[in-house]
Amino acid sequence: MTIPGTRMIDDGKTARQLFEEVIANPARAKFGFGQKLAVVNVDFQRAYTDLAAFKTSYESDPDQIAHVNRLSAAARKAGMPVIWTRVGYRPDGLDAGVWGTRTNTPDSLQNIAIGSERHQFDPRTERDAADLEFTKRMPSAFFETPLKSWLTHHRVDTVIVTGGSTSGCVRATAVDSLSNGYRTIVPLETTADKHASYHFANLTDLALKYADVEPVAAVIAWLEAR
Repeated sequence: MTIPGTRMIDDGKTARQLFEEVIANPARAKFGFGQKLAVVNVDFQRAYTDLAAFKTSYESDPDQIAHVNRLSAAARKAGMPVIWTRVGYRPDGLDAGVWGTRTNTPDSLQNIAIGSERHQFDPRTERDAADLEFTKRMPSAFFETPLKSWLTHHRVDTVIVTGGSTSGCVRATAVDSLSNGYRTIVPLETTADKHASYHFANLTDLALKYADVEPVAAVIAWLEAR
């Protein structure tokens, strides 16, 4: 007996159209919220957020950081942890490994030196002394970092992922979050990418497979009800 498969669809729809269709007509149940969440804010550093200074920066929603600040404040008020990551390397960039071998210009990934302007958190971010902050070397906030042990210590079962890029470090963190057994939620307005196609294609894939993609207001409302 032959079981028919599905050929790749090429119907001319944009990534944004596909995303809106998936969100409007979900085919699967949501993961939902558990008992305790953590907000993981991925790479809000000037290399990726300072449009006036660095060509590696990008913006999808001009209010992205304001949304993240409100979300983080609501989490703290509810007694739930907030984490901030950024990418950075030693002066010779060798700790970027093979990821840092494709180009070598002042804008290249491995040339985000720890302590440099590109490594600095965006000054618009409202961080707190109680928050966990760390520098990572690879896309996922989980890879060779203290994140998993911090979440275990705080008895977290739900991870909220914000930041950039949607197609890169946000996606990698969300996939690793699910793989580590966490309910995973990506607030729509809190992520950013260089191109609408990358942004919405990856939000669609996250929503279909790895995470709930929700309005940031829905996450804040859940926190305020605690």
